[in-house]
Amino acid sequence: MTKEQHPKGWNEIKTNDSWAIFKIMGEFVNGFEKMSTVGPCISIFGSARTKPEDPYYKLAERVAHKIVDEGYGVITGGGPGIMEAGNKGAHLGGGTSVGLNIKLPFEQHDNPYINPDKSLDFDYFFVRKLMFVKYSQGFVVLPGGFGTLDELFESITLIQTGKIEQFPIILVGKDYWSGLFEWIKSTMLAKHNTISPKDLDLIHIVDSEDEVIKILNEFYNESNFSLNF
Repeated sequence: MTKEQHPKGWNEIKTNDSWAIFKIMGEFVNGFEKMSTVGPCISIFGSARTKPEDPYYKLAERVAHKIVDEGYGVITGGGPGIMEAGNKGAHLGGGTSVGLNIKLPFEQHDNPYINPDKSLDFDYFFVRKLMFVKYSQGFVVLPGGFGTLDELFESITLIQTGKIEQFPIILVGKDYWSGLFEWIKSTMLAKHNTISPKDLDLIHIVDSEDEVIKILNEFYNESNFSLNF
């Protein structure tokens, strides 16, 4: 598109982009200040569309409760569905319950189980995702849609490329995740060689809250992992 074709003109676009920098900086500063005080946390991801009667909602709640029993806090995207279940489990367990809310035209609203002083609002997905990665000691991923996959694969990529230290990535729900994992092995690895065999070791697939805790405890007990903030 040329300058003449654009109805607003290039100068106005450039000006708006420049001023957006300050809003982005504000989100980073607010996020860093609040998240630096929460302590070690595990992030729980999953669909905003999952209803309270769904077995995966109930499983996410149990997983979160177990996580806080182990002394971690829980971070979610702050919305309904699996996110709500994660915050609810943390809340009922008396642990830290953090919500990183994103402003969306549908689906997203903050849930009532977030600690009032640990609820953050974001306009930018990339700022929000940085907070997840920087302040999480592990990712627990239940069934979700494109947003969940985005968060999952970004974390895998950052670990794979050495941009962040390794932490546990646990997919909960073999029925949901096994097909994707088999495709990664048979197509990405075996057929096209676009990943390394060791990359598969970054991912664990489980079905229960006890398996989640076992993986987390083994990782911290057997590795020289240090907190990432």
